[in-house]
Amino acid sequence: MSPTSLRPVTAAYAALVERGALTADPAQRDAAGLLDDVLAGLEADQPKGLFGKLFAKPEPVRGLYLYGEVGRGKTMLMDLFFAAAPFPQKRRVHFHEFMDEIHAGMAAFRKSAKGKDADPVEAVVKPIVRSGLRLLCLDEFHVHDITNAMLLYRLFEKLFAHGVTLVATSNVLPDDLYKDGLNRQLFLPFIELLKQQTTVASLPAAQDYRRMKFAGQHVYAFGTGPDVRAEMDRLWLRITGGEPGAPGVVESIGRKIDVPLVAMGAARFNFRDLCEKPLGSRDFVRIAHHFDSVIIDDVPQMDRTKSDAAKRFILLIDNLYDRGVKLGASFAAPLEQLGLDDKTAFEFQRTVSRLVEMQSEEYLAKGLRDAAHEVQE
Repeated sequence: MSPTSLRPVTAAYAALVERGALTADPAQRDAAGLLDDVLAGLEADQPKGLFGKLFAKPEPVRGLYLYGEVGRGKTMLMDLFFAAAPFPQKRRVHFHEFMDEIHAGMAAFRKSAKGKDADPVEAVVKPIVRSGLRLLCLDEFHVHDITNAMLLYRLFEKLFAHGVTLVATSNVLPDDLYKDGLNRQLFLPFIELLKQQTTVASLPAAQDYRRMKFAGQHVYAFGTGPDVRAEMDRLWLRITGGEPGAPGVVESIGRKIDVPLVAMGAARFNFRDLCEKPLGSRDFVRIAHHFDSVIIDDVPQMDRTKSDAAKRFILLIDNLYDRGVKLGASFAAPLEQLGLDDKTAFEFQRTVSRLVEMQSEEYLAKGLRDAAHEVQE
């Protein structure tokens, strides 16, 4: 059957297999079919005409909670699904980023004049509902602290009541969320709500495809010129399955970070795109949450004239390392000679140590870490 005769997500998946970017996996194909079911429900529920849009009562469409081990293709399938959703009232965000936004909104409301007696949860849900959001896609659903655990039922009860459909990926079953957490019995109603509003499906894919991309690869190149660039080009095509990539965007605190190339969960930047622009820790956290692999071209030696860029590079590597993101990079000089600025010498020693570890087989074989934490500005 040709990809053009299939439903949208399944067709996009089949096209990647046909191009050789993916190896066909029955479990991934089945998951693509489940995502197509959600899409079909959303399309059937689309309000028709002006009066339909004005007076339509929100009807929740059953979503999907897709869980499985790291590297099995959950993020890739979410990419295909989100791209296939043919309406603008959709949002995709990492779970922890979404919850940070909710907490920040509640805190701001409590400080306002209206926040003395009103419900802060209702206050943060209202603008979401007013935006017309129909589809919320959350990557890496994982509840690890009591503040989120105690909030989730009230938050999602309101979102579901307003017709928001949830599609989420996770490494764990719903029944294992917040396992052994403090006052977990108060969290159990949310698990039941989640199971009522989504189809829970596992992704038992045969292999860790993310690990296979980097098996036996040299991820760093040293020097400058066309040979080094060609080496990075080969690594890029290896980790993207031959997909050349296209420009993308990462949203961060109300602004957009341009990404020169995005493909198959990977991003490619030049050093100046990340370290010679006014980016900070929160921006680098966003990038680390959006991509499992990052390539950085043309990392220079950093002397006193590049002091600000050196500080950003240190922050960038810290965030990629903490998250377990796989790094490929070309460097103008050997790692131990990168930092020439006395002001950042001590911090650079730690960065070099981390760069050495990040090229090791042990680091490349590990999955992403749950490095959720709130970045203080």
